[in-house]
Amino acid sequence: MDLTRLTYFVAVAEAGSFSRAAAALHLSQPALSRQVLLLEEELGQRLLERTGRGVVLTESGRALLQHAHGILALAAQAESDMQERLRSPRGRVTIGLPPWVARAIAADLVQGFLQEYPDVTICIEENLSVSLREWLMAGRLDLALLFDPPHSPQIMMETLLREPLVLVSSEALPSKIRLSALSQRSLTMARGPNALRRLLESYTEPRGLPLRLVAEVDSVHTVLSLVARGMGDSVLPWSAAKAWASPLALHVAQVVSPVVRNRLVLAVPRARPANRVTRFAEHLLKRVVAEQLG
Repeated sequence: MDLTRLTYFVAVAEAGSFSRAAAALHLSQPALSRQVLLLEEELGQRLLERTGRGVVLTESGRALLQHAHGILALAAQAESDMQERLRSPRGRVTIGLPPWVARAIAADLVQGFLQEYPDVTICIEENLSVSLREWLMAGRLDLALLFDPPHSPQIMMETLLREPLVLVSSEALPSKIRLSALSQRSLTMARGPNALRRLLESYTEPRGLPLRLVAEVDSVHTVLSLVARGMGDSVLPWSAAKAWASPLALHVAQVVSPVVRNRLVLAVPRARPANRVTRFAEHLLKRVVAEQLG
């Protein structure tokens, strides 16, 4: 049933006259009469009877008028709701973050998001980049930050940050240390499969530099805690080492010869169309990463 014709029918029924309804609707009387006739033909029933003084409703017309008020009210409510959603979208956006990145930016990310979209729930999934990449391709995440992900035709990637790897130790260090010297250090590292381990080993293994591991753990924070207590050194991105906040001091030396840099990448699935909320989430992630990690 055409809502415009239904609106015209209600206007004529309530005005009791085609001429008065046409004037109120800013239509010509023949055009209005034509639209009501088309509605009658659609329903197969007479809705109005013309009299010398105007029109009166038939029995079918009275029944339709009762329905019409409810139908038009629901349509107006639906339109209002859709307009409100344009102003303040609802729903959920799910963002994947590596754990130590989440520690650094999650509070600012959630705060900034809720200020802009208070009716949208923001969900933060924390895990290793390897797992986040799989979840992104499976549709579990709307977007994610990943460390050094391999290329995938299913994912659009934008590098947000490149930073050098550093050796972290509880002992005093020079400002720089050669990559070849890492094989002489006892290391506490994140357990594989891990993007950082994969990146570091892509430099050490071709050079015949085996890593001497004394402990493997899942969390960068735990790695730093162990290093601070003298249980091995570690190799980490500079921003991860910088985020350490404890009375136990840590010392850092940039890995050189060659310099090894990781990549923090904003990843978005190609198959999922962007909307206003996810586009804002992308812009907010870029800003927060630049402010907190850049």
